[in-house]
Amino acid sequence: MATTEGSKRDGGLQIRWPDALPFDKSVAVPMNLASNVSPRNFLWALRVLTVVLAAAMALAIDGAADGRTAAAPVATVAWGITVAAIVVALVAPSPLGLTVVRLLVPVAVPAAALTLALGAGAGWGLGALTVALLATLVAFSAETAEALVQGSAYGDEQRLPLRAPAVLQLPMLLSWAVWCTVALSGVLLLGAGHWVFGAAAAAFAAGLVWLLGRRFHRLSRRWLVVVPAGVVLHDPVVLAETLMMQRRNVAVVRLAAADTEAADLTGPAAGHALEVVVHDMELVVLAPTLTEPKGRALHVQSLLVAPSRPGRALLALAAAKVPVG
Repeated sequence: MATTEGSKRDGGLQIRWPDALPFDKSVAVPMNLASNVSPRNFLWALRVLTVVLAAAMALAIDGAADGRTAAAPVATVAWGITVAAIVVALVAPSPLGLTVVRLLVPVAVPAAALTLALGAGAGWGLGALTVALLATLVAFSAETAEALVQGSAYGDEQRLPLRAPAVLQLPMLLSWAVWCTVALSGVLLLGAGHWVFGAAAAAFAAGLVWLLGRRFHRLSRRWLVVVPAGVVLHDPVVLAETLMMQRRNVAVVRLAAADTEAADLTGPAAGHALEVVVHDMELVVLAPTLTEPKGRALHVQSLLVAPSRPGRALLALAAAKVPVG
């Protein structure tokens, strides 16, 4: 597809999103490259927060279950299983670990709120809720995602996570909320001695987490990959086949202009996108949809991708000697 240079606005290049600040390609863009925002440090921060959260939640659960003989063991076992799964995911980083972390870490937020409502002391209850919120923010950061998916990278490759398509975010949030409600309800029912209803809710939650986990995992496996031979777009949500572009065929990678005519392979996703321009057309095979059950093949001269951190992606591409602009 044809590419354009974009329109000028206030002396700068108007990038893809109209409400964004002007970007002048002739002026160096300051970037924060401090080590404290590295993916490795975010991963260690989440590990530390998980340890603190495990202890704080255990004490909050103990306080909330005071006087309820069956509630404490059930809630403690459920929380122990959750923590064990998160710890394994963080100790052995992988895309599956990212899925586990983003499914389970946020559960601590409503769980901590429940301990407060059920009589946990304000100290441990509020402490657990605060740490749960912090852990959730770190778990959903782009840096944590990069650290986890990079854990299973092959050889000399750098995986850069892509932003989730905007159209999928609300359905995924709502479906996770339904699953979380059912799971916590099962724990509360079992803790109250309602074994039949509690077991039914727990079984239903187990089935939901299998279905929901598979869909979340597809989002965890969306990357822009920088390899010595070129650039790879691995996206099972948008593409039916992985797109591999040899370095010698890449003309330039740059921030996408607002009026670009490049093929949109972002989902579409909100935020700034990168435009990849190639010398010779590349074959792109789109994933099947309800309207096109067999997918669709495109020959493109330029395409859009949406890394979670576009600036970091440009730096990685430049370091691999891929032309950037």
